[in-house]
Amino acid sequence: MTEVVETVAALRAQVNAWRAAGLKVALVPTMGALHEGHVSLMRAARQRADRCVVSIFVNPRQFAPTEDLDKYPRQLALDLDKLHRAGVHLAFTPSVDEVYPEGFATTISVGGPSAGLETDFRPAFFDGVATVVAKLFVQAAPDIAVFGEKDYQQLCVVRKLCLDLNLPVEVVGSPTIRDAEGLAMSSRNAYLSPAELEIARKLNKALRKAAAALQVGADETATMATARQEVLDAGFDGVDYVEARESLTLAPWRRGAEGRVLVAARLGKTRLIDNVEVRKT
Repeated sequence: MTEVVETVAALRAQVNAWRAAGLKVALVPTMGALHEGHVSLMRAARQRADRCVVSIFVNPRQFAPTEDLDKYPRQLALDLDKLHRAGVHLAFTPSVDEVYPEGFATTISVGGPSAGLETDFRPAFFDGVATVVAKLFVQAAPDIAVFGEKDYQQLCVVRKLCLDLNLPVEVVGSPTIRDAEGLAMSSRNAYLSPAELEIARKLNKALRKAAAALQVGADETATMATARQEVLDAGFDGVDYVEARESLTLAPWRRGAEGRVLVAARLGKTRLIDNVEVRKT
């Protein structure tokens, strides 16, 4: 059975006991509403470490006032059952007050790979992510932390955070888990109606087509414009961005370099993100 702790003191006590026994610890940070994509991160963590910790915390500091904090799905009992089935050793389920006690006044401001893309539409998002991730790394002191590649810009930001602040955590990116038609697993997929799900499954197809075109030398500007139009023609209500970036730094993509095509698109009240690899040529 997965042990559950709600305080930093209890989390540290268990991790310290594991360390005293010479065990390697992996952390999977989540906001709950767990699906097969999250479970794949837990499998990756268990393969790389002796003990796996999963945090479940809906972080208010990465939501703008206009976003869906109150509506974000919360299903702790179901989540804990998934953790047990996945063989997770410890669940950390703190309250907001435990993470941000009264008077909390410190925020980490990030640059580099956080520039553009999500930041153009959610200006405070990555500062909120960086702050809570840094706290989790200090609280849990993991050797390894596993993040999904679906949130690719977030993965790059966390890697840069560890590099810049000399945090002794190996950040591992785990491949995106998709359904049979290519839709990336996401907690926000639960918001989609059956008709919207059919539209959402066309998002990855447009990205893959764009990535394939770039790999054979197509013009980047024209390819991104075509991809944007294909997403709209599929039935999406709007496209926040479709851009090609370099894989490690998220700097503007250079022809022939290893990269990613990243997208954020709106469908009804739901905003979906995804990305695909552009192979180095």
